[in-house]
Amino acid sequence: MNSPLPRPTSARPPGFSPREFRDALGMFATGVTIVTARGAQGELIGMTASSFNSVSLAPPLVLWSLAHKASLLPAFAAGSHYAINVLAADQRALAERFATRGIDRWAGVDHAPGIAGAPVLAGAAAVFECFNRSQYVEGDHTIFVGEVERCSHLEGASPLLYHGGMFYTEHPLGAAPATAQTTQK
Repeated sequence: MNSPLPRPTSARPPGFSPREFRDALGMFATGVTIVTARGAQGELIGMTASSFNSVSLAPPLVLWSLAHKASLLPAFAAGSHYAINVLAADQRALAERFATRGIDRWAGVDHAPGIAGAPVLAGAAAVFECFNRSQYVEGDHTIFVGEVERCSHLEGASPLLYHGGMFYTEHPLGAAPATAQTTQK
């Protein structure tokens, strides 16, 4: 009878460079989101993020993460609600705009107030309006877990994808007519 191996108490040091790690992560295709909220003074805040996942169906939970060096971290950490806007294939310019520093990201951007005023972007493929349920500090990021209070999607919308450092806007099955669908908790 074989006895089980002892469980290590920590991970081995990485055998790869930070660049190799980023390049490997880039091979995982992701959707592109813009996470939006209202700051403490009611100002609109938002940023492009591709670190988005579902967590649970019951209760409905999603997560996203934000680097500790991000200037918007304190505002998102302190807020009660945010909206995760999953971008449609024709919203590449928005993704680039909300990833750019030093500009007015909101100038001319069509949006409507969602729950607790978190901006919902017009034309998004899907939107998850979330209560800021919990936060976990891990490594150089904070993981935000949101409890979805309302969600919607455009039926047949093609998503904006990001892979290997590039945006992809073509849907392999072609575009279908877009109609809005909304679900409330």
